[in-house]
Amino acid sequence: MEPQAPSTCCVSAGRGRSAEAPGLTAAPSGPALGSTEGMVLLPGGDFLMGTNSREGYPDDGEGPVRKVGLKPFWIDANVVSNRRFAAFVEATGYVTEAERFGWSFVFGGFLPNDFPPTRGVAAAPWWRQVHGADWCHPEGRHSGIAERMDHPVLHVSWNDAGAYCRWAGKRLPTEAEWEYAARGGLEQQRFPWGDKLTPDGAHRMNVWQGKFPSDNSVEDGYAGTAPVDAFPANGYGLYNMTGNVWEWCADWFSPKFHLKGPRDNPIGPPSGENKVTRGGSYLCHRSYCFRYRVAARSSNTPDSSTGNIGFRCVRDAD
Repeated sequence: MEPQAPSTCCVSAGRGRSAEAPGLTAAPSGPALGSTEGMVLLPGGDFLMGTNSREGYPDDGEGPVRKVGLKPFWIDANVVSNRRFAAFVEATGYVTEAERFGWSFVFGGFLPNDFPPTRGVAAAPWWRQVHGADWCHPEGRHSGIAERMDHPVLHVSWNDAGAYCRWAGKRLPTEAEWEYAARGGLEQQRFPWGDKLTPDGAHRMNVWQGKFPSDNSVEDGYAGTAPVDAFPANGYGLYNMTGNVWEWCADWFSPKFHLKGPRDNPIGPPSGENKVTRGGSYLCHRSYCFRYRVAARSSNTPDSSTGNIGFRCVRDAD
């Protein structure tokens, strides 16, 4: 299948397969099923979700601002790291979709100059189809994760993330839970720490600086992913809720469902083609993808895997 144009230019194309890919079964439960170690308990309650700002993307369904109510829940302080995902694979023998398909999407700027030509995405030529790219070979067979065990796991599909969550006795966050957590107790601010991208000149997340996609000045210190606990936590003690990697959410994506949908513990539409992703990534730049704001949304097909999507888990508090 030829790669298709991505729904947003900083997320690669999906493979176009169904959510229930063949051979994907629930992974065995982990030894500490449902453990809250490394998680933060959030009290829930009402918050203002979305934005009315014109700097956003109306076609993504970022607005209008609406009051949403949530039950208390636990959420991982960090996205799932390579170290944690490796423990899951070792315990279960799980094989990711990228491994089964034999390829995944890699940012072309990370490939050697003499890397053989491969298919790209017409609307986003910086994405390259790389055979052998997967969670433990992020840039292809020539790469590894030995020096990145505390960085986010990459090249995991929504289906892969769900398998990990089941093993851990957890689940993916709903989109509403994710945004509530990302806001860190602040109301209607752009970022988890406030309205300014670099308060007092300090970088607070890992996004692209310079001219995308040719020149990254690396002012925040990272050309690719950063460790999962890099930069200060938000008001809830959660790290990297924006930037670094996009994060899978449980919901099917729709730009309009929320206009008339439920406001108490919403779970999104009952069906769809793409799953919601939130938070932006190290490849986001305001010039083309100002989606590293807490109200911004994107999506991808459930079987898609790329070098800039990861996930974190939640679990119910009762």
